[in-house]
Amino acid sequence: MRPIYRLLFAVVLAWPAMLFAVVGDEATHESDHQEDVLELPEVHVHGLSLNKDQQLGPVAKSTPWPAVPTSLNGQEIDDWMKARLLVSKHAKVTVVVLEPCKHRELTTAGVKALGRWTFDPQMNGDDPIDGELTVRIHFRTR
Repeated sequence: MRPIYRLLFAVVLAWPAMLFAVVGDEATHESDHQEDVLELPEVHVHGLSLNKDQQLGPVAKSTPWPAVPTSLNGQEIDDWMKARLLVSKHAKVTVVVLEPCKHRELTTAGVKALGRWTFDPQMNGDDPIDGELTVRIHFRTR
């Protein structure tokens, strides 16, 4: 008789979970997640260290995105540039273009945006040191 009470007790405890599982099951359909789809911005930055604990380089505090210049509005763009950011131990940023974009306007926009980036300097233990990092900016419109 006692095993029957245990089984009944388990069913009573599990009953609300079974009801909610059935009610929430429709959320697993792909069509319910269409509003969750995010459009990526037209500019992507590659090569930026995001883990502050790694300290393999300077740590970004603010990274304003470059914008596509108005002179190129309406054009389909798939262009990129590569730049090295030299960050002094006093957190002063110097931008060095390693590979410019095909469009001069995009290179200029990229350099202006990178010049506004702010960093915590690279650390060697408790001491700030000069550091650098290389970033690749991808401009893309459809």
